[in-house]
Amino acid sequence: MVKVVLLGTGLLGSAIGHRLLTVGCSLRVWNRDPARCEPLVSAGAQLLEDPAQAIEGACTVITVLRDGPITSEVVASLGGLKQCCVMPMGTMGISESVALETQVQDQGGVYLEAPVLGSRPEALAGRLLVMAGGDQAVFDQQCALLKHLALEPKRMGAVGTGAASKLALNQLIASLTHGYSLALRLIQASGLDVERFMEVLRPSALYAPTVDKKLKRMLTHDYSDPNFSTSLLRKDLNLFLREAGLAGLDAGGLEGLACLLMRAEGTDLDAGDYSALHELTAADPSFN
Repeated sequence: MVKVVLLGTGLLGSAIGHRLLTVGCSLRVWNRDPARCEPLVSAGAQLLEDPAQAIEGACTVITVLRDGPITSEVVASLGGLKQCCVMPMGTMGISESVALETQVQDQGGVYLEAPVLGSRPEALAGRLLVMAGGDQAVFDQQCALLKHLALEPKRMGAVGTGAASKLALNQLIASLTHGYSLALRLIQASGLDVERFMEVLRPSALYAPTVDKKLKRMLTHDYSDPNFSTSLLRKDLNLFLREAGLAGLDAGGLEGLACLLMRAEGTDLDAGDYSALHELTAADPSFN
């Protein structure tokens, strides 16, 4: 039986945990708020009171934490890793992931970044898209485990390439959502029926499935029960901008979108589905 430790049981982490239990993995779990581990414990996982307990008997430690600095802090608390594989699945910067690999090696472990595209439904069904970065041998060792979460886990290359892929995709989520929101606003302002417009968009090369996924939310202004929040979208876009700067890229065109998303900070939109960005593009935005 594969023995896995899961550190971080938010929306995505909890779904990953449930999937691993479903396929028969032995699972121990930890979260800063132990109450967020209760559904997994009820499903058969063992609760860790302290992440320092994680290494005993573990084959792999999966982290699904908010960002790179928090992941580094929690991994440091594990102490000696005894050749255990640390596999972060949350979003972090390229430079942060490269630094975390060095940290893990210094703690006596091995490292494989494995950020994912997808949210709770995909995780529960084992249909996440895994973009791994690290040594081929480590990827091969972890591939059987990853196949419980993804139909076809992909090794992108060395450490950093997985993180780059994930940031690039999340930037596209932000840009596509913003572009579609503006298009929808203009269509509505013109008086054209939205479905009439969609009849043209859907068969075109410009169409992306996410458009229909978010259309109902935007039309009804219902952003409840999110799988990925506005707050996380803003965090990841700012992380992309930072990494783009380190790479010497001109990402100035995204600065306006980052500023727009800052207007959601501290409001109800922040905890809602990221398509709440649509509220920010209104001619006269009104939100709390």
